[in-house]
Amino acid sequence: MTAHNDQALIASLENPFAEKNEVEFKVPGQVASEPGLYENALKAGWELQQRPYRAAGVKSIQRQHQKNRMTVWERIQFLADEAPTVLYQNWGPNLDGASLVTALIKVGGRDIAIYGHDFTVRAGSMDATNGKKLARLFELAAKRRIPLVGLNDSAGAYIPAGVGGLDGYADAFTALRKISGVVPSIMCMFGFNAGGGSYLPRQGSFLIQPNETFFGLTGPGVVKSVLGEDVTPDELGGPGVHSQSGVTDFVVPDEVAALRKVRALLNYLPSSNNALAPHQASSDPVTRKTWDIDILLKKAFNSPTGFNTPIDITIMIQQLCDHGDFLEIQAERARNTITALGRMGGNVVGFVANNSAVSSGQIDIDAAYKNARFIRFCNLYNIPVIFLEDTTGFLPGREQESRGIVQAGRAMLDAIVDLRTPRFLVLVRNAFGGAYASYNNYPTGADFVVALPTTRVAVMGPAGVEYVYKDELKKLRGAVAGKIAAETEAQVQAGLSADDARAMAEQLVGNWVKSEEQLLAQRYERELMNPNEALSLGSISQIVMPSDLRQVLAEHMDFCLRHYTPEPLSSVQREFH
Repeated sequence: MTAHNDQALIASLENPFAEKNEVEFKVPGQVASEPGLYENALKAGWELQQRPYRAAGVKSIQRQHQKNRMTVWERIQFLADEAPTVLYQNWGPNLDGASLVTALIKVGGRDIAIYGHDFTVRAGSMDATNGKKLARLFELAAKRRIPLVGLNDSAGAYIPAGVGGLDGYADAFTALRKISGVVPSIMCMFGFNAGGGSYLPRQGSFLIQPNETFFGLTGPGVVKSVLGEDVTPDELGGPGVHSQSGVTDFVVPDEVAALRKVRALLNYLPSSNNALAPHQASSDPVTRKTWDIDILLKKAFNSPTGFNTPIDITIMIQQLCDHGDFLEIQAERARNTITALGRMGGNVVGFVANNSAVSSGQIDIDAAYKNARFIRFCNLYNIPVIFLEDTTGFLPGREQESRGIVQAGRAMLDAIVDLRTPRFLVLVRNAFGGAYASYNNYPTGADFVVALPTTRVAVMGPAGVEYVYKDELKKLRGAVAGKIAAETEAQVQAGLSADDARAMAEQLVGNWVKSEEQLLAQRYERELMNPNEALSLGSISQIVMPSDLRQVLAEHMDFCLRHYTPEPLSSVQREFH
């Protein structure tokens, strides 16, 4: 049935022919009696219980669906294994507290604390009551050591509440910061969020943003009024913007995909900082040969470009993980480095890998901060990390220096030095200079360092020839003029004109110089740019064949985790992070 008003046709869920039955509050087997004060009190309590579910009304729910958004109850129902246990059903005289749902649910059999803004009630806005509700939920999550999930869909602070709305956000900010590093949290951004509605979720461990959503400190209207700039919500705070800056960790097509991503991510996360991530038995044996790594490296390095050929490091991560399954973090940002969560032998492992398929795997500012943040998360929550190194070094240049690559590189190095979980280093190919020195080797605290036979580790890459063999090169280049003169004379005697003889001589001598320089380059690789010296000095534990890499890493990781006690981080808090 539909009811008509002056504006639109609004759907109704009421059946006009249905009998309206009153809810009766009787004890089974009790003799029938007229309802009294007690039954009236039960009825009033029941109505309070139902009020959060019925408050929106069909019109508000319809409006939410027309925006391709679910209601908060639909989101919770989709995510949870069963009906939620709703906590703190605050309903003040002015709907204080009504626009926020807090509950306990089960996801994959695990207890999860969850909150969600109810946009159908006062646009999901924040007041002082909501702030206290959130703070209480966060404290409960930390006390019971369970992960937190946030479903954010809010217009921000409730303006008529005055400073109460700001106090509510302050309560929530403070409580969420205090549980950071105690329990992991996953935040979903739905709809249009601004102000405190952006600050709060970014305090979480991970942030998931669907397409066609917005969040930012201010909306386009404020930017227009203050700066006079016309900007669309997507240009100001859409997923394309936030995924590149690192504010957003995952970009997904829609709300359903976001909730599925929550489930997938929870599968890799521990419940708290005093537990390991859940072990998941696998039918993929750790002894499986990783022949595809062999094929990848063979096709790349036997190509015309040889050891300078780019390779996609995600193929190697896929081969190492159980059934090739892994979850990449911040996949849209800084593709020259890969951060991911996967499993080997059922154990959750973090991967930090240089990706030479993009910018030769060089570490720039974005890559350094991306690595640092992921490593710090693994450190807090007892997740071991495997580093796959294949980089020619840090990206040089004025632009990087002016933006502070020294500070960014330091942030990554600090995170690596502070890492206390089991951590391995695999030298895949290039490991040069400061990039090697700061990339989880034995001096910085690695537990296990191995190298593939394709490793090239040195203070400098091929350019090091200029320094190691400078005397030979000086002698070689000093002889060029004399050789050209002698060859020119020989060509003249052979019947060429003076000009032709000179051109021919320069070409022949140039080819000779290139040939001699190539021989020196090969000598450099043979004598210095290889794993031999690193192995002899103990910088590398062993050389591993590519097809054996999964078995070696998985078995050694299992050994390390058997002797690792998961516990909260208790080391000194360093000055910079």
